Amino acid sequence: MMAPALADAFRAHGHVRLAGFHPAKRMAPVRRQVQDALSRLGINAGGGKPRRGGSALAGLTPFQQIARLSTLVKLPDLEEAIVTPELLPMMPGLARGPPSPAAAMQLLRPPPHQGEGPFERLNWHVDVAADPPDRLPGIQVFVLIDDVAPGGGATLALAGSHREAAAGSKAQAPNLRMLLKTADDGLEARLRERGLSILEMSGRAGDVFLMDMRLLHTPSVNTTKNVRMMATARYFTRGR
Repeated sequence: MMAPALADAFRAHGHVRLAGFHPAKRMAPVRRQVQDALSRLGINAGGGKPRRGGSALAGLTPFQQIARLSTLVKLPDLEEAIVTPELLPMMPGLARGPPSPAAAMQLLRPPPHQGEGPFERLNWHVDVAADPPDRLPGIQVFVLIDDVAPGGGATLALAGSHREAAAGSKAQAPNLRMLLKTADDGLEARLRERGLSILEMSGRAGDVFLMDMRLLHTPSVNTTKNVRMMATARYFTRGR
């Protein structure tokens, strides 16, 4: 069961962070599997240039590189290792009922050295439309397999944007996306005026984020030398 304070925070902001939920010893073998898989592709998870297989990512945009790596690297039994019996019971309290897994868990791995990554080029989106808009369509789970530093390619989410989605105005989501593309010095202040803020899902290996799937979110550009190791799974509520 999730503590009432965390459940209240989830409903207010659209997300909760469970810091250190998974112990390091649980993440270590998963991290080694990812590193081994990347090594077979000639990609050094700790930085450096590809030794072989670099052509798999040649000529792709940063976000195309993420998608390509996610198809190249598959780990058996990933979901069982990360979405554990300790984590699953927390979701029914948030979804007001037991959610159902949508598909197999995916790895999210931006390669290193993607550049500075202008904020306005990010792909803010929702994965599913809520119908009706005031109903939670599902919960997305993000798990950090390794440490992810700020600027290290963590998923970004617009905390509070589920409330605007629940208001039901078709114009609000496009307006928010346009606002996010401005990327000037006053952006954060304008977001605060609307009760919104940008969450960067960086942190330590074993941290877990649970996100209301109505939140606008986006991959971010990895400006560090390390491959981000993160996994995600989606759980839909009943009646979708």
